[in-house]
Amino acid sequence: MDKRLHDRKFVRTFFTTPTAESGADDSAKKLRSAIGLRGMQAPDVWVPDNEDATAPNMRDEGAENIAEVVAEEGDEFPGEIHPRVVWHRDSPSTRYKGFQHMLEIADPANGAIENIDGFVIPEVGDIDDWKKADEFFTIVENEHDLEEGSLKMSVIIESGSAELAMGKLREEMGKPTNNLERMFLLVDGEVDYTKDMRAITPTGALPEWKELRHNTSRAASAAGLISVDGPFDDIRDVEGYHDRIEANAAMGMTGIWSLTPGQVVEANQSVLPPEEGYWTIDADGRTVELTEEDGVAVYDGDRIELEKEGDTYELEVGSEELELTEEELVEELVDLTAYVPSMDDIVDSMEEFEAAKEAGKGAIAMTRATTVSIDGVEIDISSDRMWDEATYQAMMAPVALFQDVYENRPDQHDDLAELYSEDVVSRAMEVGN
Repeated sequence: MDKRLHDRKFVRTFFTTPTAESGADDSAKKLRSAIGLRGMQAPDVWVPDNEDATAPNMRDEGAENIAEVVAEEGDEFPGEIHPRVVWHRDSPSTRYKGFQHMLEIADPANGAIENIDGFVIPEVGDIDDWKKADEFFTIVENEHDLEEGSLKMSVIIESGSAELAMGKLREEMGKPTNNLERMFLLVDGEVDYTKDMRAITPTGALPEWKELRHNTSRAASAAGLISVDGPFDDIRDVEGYHDRIEANAAMGMTGIWSLTPGQVVEANQSVLPPEEGYWTIDADGRTVELTEEDGVAVYDGDRIELEKEGDTYELEVGSEELELTEEELVEELVDLTAYVPSMDDIVDSMEEFEAAKEAGKGAIAMTRATTVSIDGVEIDISSDRMWDEATYQAMMAPVALFQDVYENRPDQHDDLAELYSEDVVSRAMEVGN
């Protein structure tokens, strides 16, 4: 992984808010509400959205509202603030309007710029279009006597041309003809991407676009940036949102768009290791969490059945029926089950490996064991995992995420201590250092 160019190594939450609404006594009401969020309800990156979330005839007022609200309350906001301005790869007039809004928001006379970390640029096209945006950033910085490169630039990948441009970003960054080192986030915008790709599904629902998410994560890793998934529109489907976050994290994308404070809380917590470890089992293609009862991991479902017949066992998983000896059953259950470690488990294992390495050992075996109960039949299982330096570095990823959160979000210290305990938090901050 290439060196990160910014202090933040991870972003869990990208939360957008309309900047101005007509007919309200205070058109900036939603901005004032969002900037007051704290703790797990506050995002890592807050995006006052002066593009899609705000009507075109309200965007001039929206830019003024951003400057006013951030000037008044930005000092206290615990995350970073990155307004989204209008832009379009095919429209010079739209790009110019976004540039005017950037000038307005960044004007020191308006008092907000000290708390503005950067801007989000939507609807980008090929790499030359990214350079146009970067040039506008540079002009804004020079116009207002700001240090060149001090404003971060994040882009939303909403077209095939933008997706292809990500592959050229690494070689373009650092050239003396641009300031693309200012790049911060690569954000997927699956709705407009679907439109640009002219994709069709039977129900009209969005495709999952796994390839886009993978390509964005890969490009971010190669260029030292951070990748963020697009919005999850079904705000009531908490389980679906959680599953999407887990799937993203497995491909290195720890950030996701959040549309409500509830989604912010879910996204802030979902990528962190759980408070308590737990066992899962593959129940005919569905991963099911086993229930802990007096130290026994219990499966309570109808996709798996187990019965003891004399010296053998009959195991039924879906439509597959197996007759097994006890040794064969143990092997089968080891293959079907997995353990999801808690933060405490991860830190314990890392401390144990650090101690072994200090004693001159390059690799050690760590055993995980439990008793699994299916239909009242209990079977003891255990498995060994070989830990070496590569394993250690891989397991460092969730700890590094936690450390980054703890260092950058002091407003969440109490929440984290309540979740894990002060002792686990302290040890997690020390491991790997």
